[in-house]
Amino acid sequence: MESGENGHDDADLDDVRRALAALRDEVHARLAGRAASGAAPAWEDLFERARRSLSTLGMVERSGEVDEFGMDEVVLQRASRVFDFLMDTWWRVETTGLDTNAPPLPSLFVANASGLLPWDGIMIAHAVARARRDAQRPRFLVADWLMTLPFVQPRLARVGGVRACRENAERLLRSGRSVISFPEGVKGSTKSFRERYRLKRFGRGGAVRTALHMGVPLVPVAVIGAEETQPVLFRMTSVARLAGLPFVPVTPTFPWLGPLGLLPLPARWHLRFGAPLDLGALDPAAADDELVIARLTEDLRERLQAMLHEGLREREGIFA
Repeated sequence: MESGENGHDDADLDDVRRALAALRDEVHARLAGRAASGAAPAWEDLFERARRSLSTLGMVERSGEVDEFGMDEVVLQRASRVFDFLMDTWWRVETTGLDTNAPPLPSLFVANASGLLPWDGIMIAHAVARARRDAQRPRFLVADWLMTLPFVQPRLARVGGVRACRENAERLLRSGRSVISFPEGVKGSTKSFRERYRLKRFGRGGAVRTALHMGVPLVPVAVIGAEETQPVLFRMTSVARLAGLPFVPVTPTFPWLGPLGLLPLPARWHLRFGAPLDLGALDPAAADDELVIARLTEDLRERLQAMLHEGLREREGIFA
C-alpha cells in the first residue's frame, strides 16, 4: 500500500515539474518575441511605474527650500490660499496703521494673545507679508506648551511658527526676519471669555530687552476679534493632568462637538498697527538695566491696552 502511494506521489510531482517547465518556456518565448519587436513587457512597465512612485512617496509636499527653523516655501504657498480665505472671507480682517506707520523691517511686533491656536500670529504675519512683499515673511513665536503637542510643531514650523525664546527671536532678527511676539505668554492665550482684551503681565520684559539689544523697532499690534473666535468658558485642570497637558479648554463648541469644536467662529477681526516705541535715544547697554526694562515694558503694555480699548469702542459688533 505504501509503495503504491509513493509511486502515485512521484507521478504527480513529475506532472507538476513538466507543467512548470512548459510555463517557463512559454514565458521565455513571449519575452523574446517582445524584445525582438522592441516593445517592453507590460509587467516591466508596471514595475517601473511602481518603482518611480515608491521612490518619491511622501516627497510631494517637501521642498528643498526649508530654512533652519523649518519653514517650507512649498507648504506655505499652498497654505497661503487658506490664509487668504480666512483673512478676506471668514474673518474679514481689516488692517490699519501698517501703511501709515510703516516701520522699517525687520521689526519686533508685539501683540495681545488671542486664543488657543496661533491664528493671531498667522494672520499678522500674513498681513505684513501681503503689504510688504519686498521683505522676508515675519515669523510668529509659539509657546512651549503648544509646540510640544504631538504633530503640532512640524506643521506650525512649516508655515512660520518658531518656539518662543529670546535666542530664537534674536537669531531671526539678526537674519533680517521680523518677529511677532506675545508677551502675555500662556496666561494670555488661556484667558477666559470674561477676561478678554484685558492684558496680563508682560513677563520679565523679554520683548523690550530683545528690541534694545538688536536695535530694531518695537511695534505694538492690537488684535481685535480674535478673542471671540474660540472663547474659553473655563479650564479643566484635573483631566489635563491625566493627558500631560497644562489645561483642557471648554468652549461653547469644544469638547461637545469633538474635533469640529476646534474650528474658530467667524468673528470679524481688526489688526491695528501702532507707531513704533521710541527706543532710539537708548543705548543697547540699557537692555541690562532692569529698571529701564521694567518701565519700558509697562509703557508698551499700557499703549497696547489703550489701542485695544480704542478698537473695541469703534467696532460695531463681534460679527458685524
